[in-house]
Amino acid sequence: MTVLFGTSLPVGHANAISVSAGQTPAAAATQRPSEGTVHSWDLSTGVDGPGTRFVTFLSGCPLTCLYCHNPDTMRMRNGKRTSADDVIAEARKYTKFISASGGGGATISGGEPLLQPVFAGELLHRMKNDLGLHTALDTSGFLGARATDALLRDVDLVLLDIKSWDRETYKRVTGRPLEPTLDFARRLADLGKEVHLRFVLVPGLTDARENIEGVAAFAGTLGNVSRVDVLPFHKLGESKWEALDLKFTLHDTPSPTVGQVTEAKAIFAARGLNAI
Repeated sequence: MTVLFGTSLPVGHANAISVSAGQTPAAAATQRPSEGTVHSWDLSTGVDGPGTRFVTFLSGCPLTCLYCHNPDTMRMRNGKRTSADDVIAEARKYTKFISASGGGGATISGGEPLLQPVFAGELLHRMKNDLGLHTALDTSGFLGARATDALLRDVDLVLLDIKSWDRETYKRVTGRPLEPTLDFARRLADLGKEVHLRFVLVPGLTDARENIEGVAAFAGTLGNVSRVDVLPFHKLGESKWEALDLKFTLHDTPSPTVGQVTEAKAIFAARGLNAI
């Protein structure tokens, strides 16, 4: 069940925002009802955080990942301007089901939700405080500096992608530098914010042992990574690239073998991490 529906609201240095009692972060920043650009929402189980979750996919992403399985979320213009009230009203329909299923909640994903930090913050705040849901932020961390302390207080779990340890490979995969993601990961560790780290295993691209060991060694120092998901590369999104008239450059890349995935998980486990 996916409901489909492009410019983010302007913000200054987000940590300068003062939030009064009873006021959401977005209201404090904008002094008006919060709107954002939404691609779609969905109800999913076991993919976008623990349990059954109401997932809101925001439009726009500063990364251009070669294996992105939702390239239609990369551009703002592929979304629809939507109010936070409308998103919360939709999520409210499923709160009893989510609660009854046990261990679920709400996830703000994308695209990259921190491209719209005020709107993402509003949704997280209201999902947590108005609907009483466990909240997760699904992010590459590249725009982590835009996540205010107020926003992060409303996040129970961060789903953080570290796509490569080798800097050249990271730039090739995403089109962006790695360091902002590492800075954000360290900040989350300092805050004691729980993280599920995700690493996509792509044969011939991210599967070098020293690359995996680099990510594992870094994650092992943080102290707040409760789970590592080693995600096998797949080409399920290739048709979306074609529909958008975009070249999918990994067309000839195979999925990793079971043995390759098992070996990658063992590298993370050797650093004391719970690799799934």
